[in-house]
Amino acid sequence: MTRRALAVAVALVAVVGGLLFAVPGSSATAAREPTGAVVLVGTGGLSWSDVNARDTPTLWSMLRSGSGATLSVRSVWSNTCPADGWLGLSAGSRAAVPRTGDAANPADRACPGPPTVQDGRVTEWPQYEAAAAEQKFDTRLGLLAQQVDAQKMCVATVGPYAALGGALPDGRVTQQMDFAPDDLLVDLNTCPVTLVDVGTVRDPDDLAPGERATGSRVEQVRAVDRRIGQVLDAGPNGADFVVASLSDAGLSERLRMVLARGPHFGPGTLVSGSTRQDGLAQAPDLTATVLAGVGLPVPDSVAGSPLTTDPAPDGSERRATERLTHLRDLDEASHDVHGLVEPFFQVFAYGQLVVYLLVLLVWKGRIGSEATRTTVLTRVRVLSVAAAAVPVSTFLANLVPWWRFPVEMLAVVAAVLAFVAVIAGVALRGPWGKRPLGPMAFVSAVTAVVLAADVMTGSRLQLSSLMGLQPVVAGRFYGMGNPTFALFGTAAILLATAVSSVLVLRGARVAAAVAVGGIGFVALLVDAAPFWGADLGGPPALLPAVVYLVLTILGIRLTWKRWGLIVVSVVVVFFAAAGADWLRPPGSRTHLGRFVQSIIDGTADDIVVRKAEQNLEILRENAPLTLLVPAALLFVAYVLARPTSWGSRSLQRSFDAAPTFRPGLVALFLVLAIGFAVNDSGVAIPAVGATLAVPLIVSVSVGYLLEEARTTAPTRAGRRRR
Repeated sequence: MTRRALAVAVALVAVVGGLLFAVPGSSATAAREPTGAVVLVGTGGLSWSDVNARDTPTLWSMLRSGSGATLSVRSVWSNTCPADGWLGLSAGSRAAVPRTGDAANPADRACPGPPTVQDGRVTEWPQYEAAAAEQKFDTRLGLLAQQVDAQKMCVATVGPYAALGGALPDGRVTQQMDFAPDDLLVDLNTCPVTLVDVGTVRDPDDLAPGERATGSRVEQVRAVDRRIGQVLDAGPNGADFVVASLSDAGLSERLRMVLARGPHFGPGTLVSGSTRQDGLAQAPDLTATVLAGVGLPVPDSVAGSPLTTDPAPDGSERRATERLTHLRDLDEASHDVHGLVEPFFQVFAYGQLVVYLLVLLVWKGRIGSEATRTTVLTRVRVLSVAAAAVPVSTFLANLVPWWRFPVEMLAVVAAVLAFVAVIAGVALRGPWGKRPLGPMAFVSAVTAVVLAADVMTGSRLQLSSLMGLQPVVAGRFYGMGNPTFALFGTAAILLATAVSSVLVLRGARVAAAVAVGGIGFVALLVDAAPFWGADLGGPPALLPAVVYLVLTILGIRLTWKRWGLIVVSVVVVFFAAAGADWLRPPGSRTHLGRFVQSIIDGTADDIVVRKAEQNLEILRENAPLTLLVPAALLFVAYVLARPTSWGSRSLQRSFDAAPTFRPGLVALFLVLAIGFAVNDSGVAIPAVGATLAVPLIVSVSVGYLLEEARTTAPTRAGRRRR
């Protein structure tokens, strides 16, 4: 029995890995016929809120006849200077020029001016290369021009910053031209690739000390729009024109805009394979688009994919207005939620610490007398279930366009509370509500199903949500982000725990193990599949927990040899998923496949070091997480080690009444601890996972106390009457 059960567990691991390896990913981007030329018109500081028919007639005309998207321009620092954007275009990845100033955070320092070009070479190029090496993003400056030059073609640059985008890896600029501020006086037919800098918009109210803006924002926007029109008029016939806002307008970060018109871009919305979101692109996509536009391959080191068009039914003004509204919604939601995330986590994280204190007082019997104990326990249970419903409700809130309301914070809080009321109400009042494990099973199931369905349908609810993906940060745009995995993994384990406890109590131990294996299998597939979750660090955390829970239910003792077998199996699954993704074309890979490529290129150590530095930075700067991470892990570890501590036997009653509750919490501890250790920004995993786990653990414990209180209350009343 033991050997067969262990073989089944190992087979589960192998099947997951085999499926991930065998299931094909998305198809490669279709080969694109080259056009006569590609003209990229670069500006900065423009967002879709600046575009209208009166102030920006050129951009409005391009929107009607071409395709548009919001553009994430995040480089190395939280805000992107003009030089950063152009240098990133050169490399197809994140890059930033050195900034000087007294501010501790480079993002608070003034942006440097345009580069100087002497004797056909960018003077500051060695400093840019040194900065790129220090930033550890495997940035290869000059890659765009190098690819073009290798095919005996040239890159023409017009304007001061364009030299950064068109420089070769040694800093040489082969075709540089200038034009007057108000009149384009150059020939744009000299090279297949032309980069034109038409100036940037700098917000006078949002600049670092020492920076200046020329004219009001409206005047700057109109001037940029006029120069873009001059480029379109002077450009070669048959060319693709791409207009992109490559940088921010000052200290504030937000999504910017990109427009494309030409043989490859008719009326519609721009689509990026790297973001998998209609109407949302990232800066490296521009490098890939330029190369693909002239028929050149996109190197693996370019972190973007060529932009394509999701065509609109027609190029009417009504359709253009609808697209503009959609793009503004993407921008506004991303911008507004970014400012709400920090206060939300502050309140929610400290609220979790208050929950821990409340649990301590309830378990020690310090709250409520014997006569009011049932009432107190009932209220604590309701509060716990409602608190557990908050995380998934932050995703469901994106079903409501809260960013369109005058007071965004009030609107999003109202939307979250509405979903909390529905979920908690059904969890407590449904047929399962009277059972101690019922609300935990229901809330966990809702959380897991909502997040899985979202990931499988494009991660729309995650995007710009309070606990989801932040496109302005450009960490990732689809799949399972760390906070999402923390909630999804926690929900899957707690659901498996509740289901298996019921089955074990009925004597169906094998069925319980099968149920846990099935839930774990589905969770692993959703999380790890490149076409769904595309999660690099989730499977190594989730798989050992599932296997541990299955073997424990079957009564198999986990020896060091068996733990070693599990670890080896996890490594196999990890590299099977990453290898399957790496076998796809570079433009279709997720960060799993790109990590394999970084191992081949010898740059994986830079990624590991950078991720570790990010974890330390988050812990150093984020007080709630710094407190909540150890509190969450220690809380779970402590209640597992000493369930009768604090003078209470409530957890021990839960462990006695629910046979797999304790093993389930051990599995949960494995998910949170391993996820913390192996993920970039992994400090968020135990903190966010605790926001779901701790209230549900409390609800189960209080549920069994309520059963006991209701059973003993009539006995006590009878004694008092006698």
